[in-house]
Amino acid sequence: MSSKPKIIMPTDEENEAINRGIAADPDTYEVPSEDFKKMKRLGPRGRPRLDSPKVLLSVRYDADIVEAFKASGDGWQTRMNDALRDWLKDHQPA
Repeated sequence: MSSKPKIIMPTDEENEAINRGIAADPDTYEVPSEDFKKMKRLGPRGRPRLDSPKVLLSVRYDADIVEAFKASGDGWQTRMNDALRDWLKDHQPA
């Protein structure tokens, strides 16, 4: 079960009511296209480049292991990665 919120799009009727409300709002301001051209662009978006990028991998784990990590909340995949890293520290060949 995903912890991400589901996006529910408004119906056409709801969208029209929203637009009517926007049009009736005295504080609404439409930015002219000339002003958009003057605006400073935002920097790069998305995730930053990592020094050691992740590898996309398909792997199978026992369901109880995955559920235990998922039950710990968001970031469970990072915690699973950290647990594997800890195990490797203890099991590296000499």
